[in-house]
Amino acid sequence: MSPVLAGVLQLLALIVALGLSYRPLGDHMARVYSSDKHLRVEKWIYKGIGANPSAEMRWPAYLRGVLAFSAVSVLFLYLLQRVQGALPGSLGFVSIDPDQAFNTAASFVANTNWQSYYGEQAMGHVVQTGGLAVQNFVSAAVGMAVAVALVRGFARSRTGELGNFWSDLVRGTVRILLPISVVGALVLVACGAIQNFAGIHEVGQFTGGPQQWNGGAVASQEVIKELGTNGGGYFNANSSHPFENPNGLSNLFEIYLILVIPFALTRTFGRMVGSLKQGYAILGTMAAIWLGFTALMMWTEFAHNGPAFDLAGGAMEGKETRFGIAGSSIFAVATTLTSTGAVNSFHSSYTGFGGGITMLGMQLGEIAPGGVGSGLYGMLIMAIIAVFIAGLMVGRTPEYLGKKIGTREIKFAACYILITPALVLCFTAASFVLDTPSHSMTNSGAHGFSEILYAYTSGANNNGSAFAGLNADTQWFNTTIGIAMLLGRFLPMVFVLALAGSLAEQKPVPETAGTLRTEKPLFTGLLVGTILIITGLTYFPALALGPLAEGLAA
Repeated sequence: MSPVLAGVLQLLALIVALGLSYRPLGDHMARVYSSDKHLRVEKWIYKGIGANPSAEMRWPAYLRGVLAFSAVSVLFLYLLQRVQGALPGSLGFVSIDPDQAFNTAASFVANTNWQSYYGEQAMGHVVQTGGLAVQNFVSAAVGMAVAVALVRGFARSRTGELGNFWSDLVRGTVRILLPISVVGALVLVACGAIQNFAGIHEVGQFTGGPQQWNGGAVASQEVIKELGTNGGGYFNANSSHPFENPNGLSNLFEIYLILVIPFALTRTFGRMVGSLKQGYAILGTMAAIWLGFTALMMWTEFAHNGPAFDLAGGAMEGKETRFGIAGSSIFAVATTLTSTGAVNSFHSSYTGFGGGITMLGMQLGEIAPGGVGSGLYGMLIMAIIAVFIAGLMVGRTPEYLGKKIGTREIKFAACYILITPALVLCFTAASFVLDTPSHSMTNSGAHGFSEILYAYTSGANNNGSAFAGLNADTQWFNTTIGIAMLLGRFLPMVFVLALAGSLAEQKPVPETAGTLRTEKPLFTGLLVGTILIITGLTYFPALALGPLAEGLAA
């Protein structure tokens, strides 16, 4: 079987698995967020935190809940790292330096999971399991809660109430993420991933002496890092490490975990707004971009010319032979079109155009299908922009899902879109204007520029993957990428929730003959075009200096 055919079959198997999960998971999530009943364990949690899960919140109160919970999470995780050296189960590792502890705390709370450290050489069992793994769950649940709040804004009328943040947070964790993670961890253990609390031990004799490895609760952390579109690896090699991702089957399963909730949330959206066709339109947009990027990535990595590439069957540098080009390409697109950031190959070793595809996937806003929750609300923001553009072309007040899109709503959407590019481009420019940051680059020229551009693109978009080659463990990068991660995560949420509140207060607008049919393929095409044009106009000059220049020079 040729590598190309094997790749196509893997992609088809993945599509079938996602298709089979779409309806039951999407409907289940709609029931979770629409139910007025609370499980017993959820009542215990509410009592412990002093929350009233039945109290409806307007958008300012909902936002305060998001920010307060996240601020406490950052502080807790920061302090846990700073006292690691005195904790049991630390495996002898010392406490984390202040700048790196801040970066890591911001990273995991912001659902980014950018790592400027070697996981197996820095973090003990307590920090890994009691700190990082916990944030993998709750940061994903926060994203889902904000997405559901926006959906309620479309579904409700003549009220500013968007639900209860604490109820949405707990339900997302207890009823969705935890059950799937338990089953997924068992699957990964069956595939060969490790799950223990072993200490450091030596493995074999190699040139330069024996290698040292530490065990850990890897399978359980691996499954939620993918399912919650987190991405932080137990080991520095991340999902290319055989302890995390042993073989081709586990690789395909991890890609499935990355994509299953973001895609299924489109059905949840359709259920909650009372029109499954609207959910299918969003799904079609996400699927079209994802399939297009995957096909383009596989083509550029398989077709790269040169004697070494011909012998290897394509660009194999930086890729694991047990996954091959196809398994690596599908994984790379999935992880950068979502906010996952896990890697089973090193994106810096991809062809110039291949590296550009991974970067462009994040710069789209990671909306195809995007992160858990963040992908859906990001796509709905783009849908509002597309409706607004269509309204301008025909001279009609734009409407979406029975709600008028006026100046207030467009201002919120525009602010949402502008935040991330401003963070990426300003911090990238500052890194080249100042003398010290550029010394962290391993490469010069276009590839070196791509290293820094990728780092801030990854951080501000809450992805977390790295281009490799950049020494990001410096005070400058730890601090600025940490700031970019926090602002890139929580500032957009401010405008999403403000938009949700504005929509919920409106009364429904009756559909007329002039209403744009947003459930039709024509709107899906308009939405795809809007996404590509807005991203292209924003990032093309920067991409031209980096991956495009490198690809054209190859």
